[in-house]
Amino acid sequence: MSFLNGIELCRRFHTEVVESVMTDSYPFLSYSSALLGPGSEVLGYDTEMSTDHDWGPRVYLFLNEQDIGYSDQIQVSLQGRAPERFYGFSVDVRMTVITTVPRFIESCLAVKQDGPIESVDWLTFPSQSLLEITRGAVYRDDHRLLYQLRNQLDYYPQDVWLYLMASSWQRIGQEEHLMLRSGYIGDELGSAIIASRLVRDIINLCFLMERQYAPYPKWLGTAFKQLKCSEQLLPYLWTAQTAITWREREHAFNNTYKHLSHMHNGLKVTEKIPSDVSYFYDRPFKVMNGAVVARLIANQIVDADIKLLADKRLIGNIDQITDNTDFRKINGWSDGEGQHARTALKKLIMPQ
Repeated sequence: MSFLNGIELCRRFHTEVVESVMTDSYPFLSYSSALLGPGSEVLGYDTEMSTDHDWGPRVYLFLNEQDIGYSDQIQVSLQGRAPERFYGFSVDVRMTVITTVPRFIESCLAVKQDGPIESVDWLTFPSQSLLEITRGAVYRDDHRLLYQLRNQLDYYPQDVWLYLMASSWQRIGQEEHLMLRSGYIGDELGSAIIASRLVRDIINLCFLMERQYAPYPKWLGTAFKQLKCSEQLLPYLWTAQTAITWREREHAFNNTYKHLSHMHNGLKVTEKIPSDVSYFYDRPFKVMNGAVVARLIANQIVDADIKLLADKRLIGNIDQITDNTDFRKINGWSDGEGQHARTALKKLIMPQ
């Protein structure tokens, strides 16, 4: 049998198994059903290779808080009705998670849905976690609870968005000349390492410019190819990534920066920035002066907390502070640990 992607497989599992169980045995319950959370299939990137672990017919089944006591009974009913194999794939009903929307959001982001999401809270949410909530597919949504949640988290608030773009430009400004300086003294390995860091930062900046959440590293290049800017930027970034000499990297980044400046000017969030690179002081290499662009963007922020932070330091969000996988998963810690970790992260981010 040909491969069936996870979104479609789970849609059929919802329709043919889950919904049948709920209609026959629990017609008095309202609920929502969706494919959300971790997994390549949620982002639509799954292939046959994905099926070897943590993949298969499943849904998140969301009950109202007053009905969550039925979860064990529903699991038993699913166990009794689900076939051993579904469209050729093994079925493990334990992969179907029964929860409530507030419990789900707390497990993903370590915030309580009934409380306000403050501007600084957004800086503690990994973009991958936001993708896991806003992508995937919703198969049923009584009372539109998932619709409201996904709409609320659809994208960063305006000033958070500005702050993250400013922080990305700041990162570029801090390292663009270092890549050239390393190469100039004959350290091509060091120059190449910094070039790779710049490529990553530029790709993340492109996601921000196109108002898209960036996935975690495994799918970063795949998702980047789906951005509008990728066709023009990909050849330059690939050259910068694979170049043998620092002069080749410099030329590739200079072409990249020209397109980035065009993209930035198209956003109309600041006065126009020049498209030409310039010499770094009296040194024989050219840069974009990312720090200058960063400050222009930061000056547009009006939210009091984010403005205070931008005036002190442009360190970005959890994704820009660290790429440590375990640290970025703090929002998924259980038994209140996620909330404690997120509080600690907010203290780290916010100036004292």
